[in-house]
Amino acid sequence: MKNILVLCTGNSCRSQMAHGYLNQFTKGKAAIYSAGIETHGLNPGAVAIMKEDGIDISGHTSNHVDEYADVDFDYIITVCDHANENCPFIPSKSAVRLHHNFFDPSKLVGTEDEKHSAFLKARNEIKAYFKDFVSQI
Repeated sequence: MKNILVLCTGNSCRSQMAHGYLNQFTKGKAAIYSAGIETHGLNPGAVAIMKEDGIDISGHTSNHVDEYADVDFDYIITVCDHANENCPFIPSKSAVRLHHNFFDPSKLVGTEDEKHSAFLKARNEIKAYFKDFVSQI
């Protein structure tokens, strides 16, 4: 079984959405972890937009990357530039490290419709990327 870590700044939004999709796409054939270099709690907008696509992430927690120091990861995927640039050393023997900077919907200030559109945009980008990723591993 592969161990996959999705890493973001606060483990509240983009990494949580990726975690939800990886759970769905790998169908239990991989252990999925998400973490942040900080913890910001679960973003309600991320929970809501994932629910619209039939994935419940409401039970996820915001975890710090140090909590997984003993896990030997096969893949470490950073989903924002800040985490990629500030990622602490993660001692995994042969981890493949990937990076994709996804749009951050949590930063948008606007109407509810504008916020929903932003979360939808991020969710769709994340879904497409991780569907492709799983098809290649």
